[in-house]
Amino acid sequence: MNQQQLFEEIQKKRSFLCVGLDTDIQKIPQHLLETSDPVFSFNKEIIDATAEFSVAYKPNLAFYESLGSKGLVSLEKTVSYIKENYPEIFLIADAKRGDIGNTSNLYARAFFGEQDFDAVTVAPYMGEDSVKPFMTYPGKWVILLALTSNKGAFDFQFIEDRETGDKLFETVLKKSQEWGSEENLMYVVGATKAEKLKEIREIVPNHFLLVPGVGAQGGSLEEVAHNGLNSKCGLLVNSSRGIIYASGEVDFAEKAKEAAREVQLEMEVLLQEAGLI
Repeated sequence: MNQQQLFEEIQKKRSFLCVGLDTDIQKIPQHLLETSDPVFSFNKEIIDATAEFSVAYKPNLAFYESLGSKGLVSLEKTVSYIKENYPEIFLIADAKRGDIGNTSNLYARAFFGEQDFDAVTVAPYMGEDSVKPFMTYPGKWVILLALTSNKGAFDFQFIEDRETGDKLFETVLKKSQEWGSEENLMYVVGATKAEKLKEIREIVPNHFLLVPGVGAQGGSLEEVAHNGLNSKCGLLVNSSRGIIYASGEVDFAEKAKEAAREVQLEMEVLLQEAGLI
């Protein structure tokens, strides 16, 4: 999926919502534990309930890897289900990988060759040779960690270069543009740092940004949109807990649908105000 195709899906659904499939077996409704694959059963119902409002899904690999081989089977079934039933959905592996070149080659093969994700989140701090292997797959995307939503972001990401005055996250944004383009490179920018989006847009005006932190983490969707929208939307705003755990009872899918619809309606207004739909 290229940038224009992603923008067309956003216009079609009047939404730039990404639903995070952070499926914790300790939090899903109890009745699903009786099924043969509780995690996949939960994901399937969430996906069917929210697909009309979502342009992307983002499984967080930790939630699946924590269950060993069973979790990886659940993940593969989830990916296959989305690809078979909702091929227009942009599918992100939230894996935060990044290692020396030969290892990154294998990570890339896993997510793009075997599991057919559209994008994978990658940590940039080992440099170009740890990132470029992910960019050798046509039509696939790297989503590079730039400015994250957690408190620990202040430990390193705001350190200033004495010569240039650039903060570390700004250096990441600038340097990485030598590795890819707006057609295969996105950036993670946390909604809890939304005031920085204007500065980030000055450096990467045309790239898509994956923005976690709206909802349970307290980020403002309106602030993110006003500071981060560009001529092709340029935003995928993620909500995980606020949608998939809207209810812990048998009505969980219905409540997830209501929560996703509520976010989509707000996004529709913001897109209209920006003249994008």
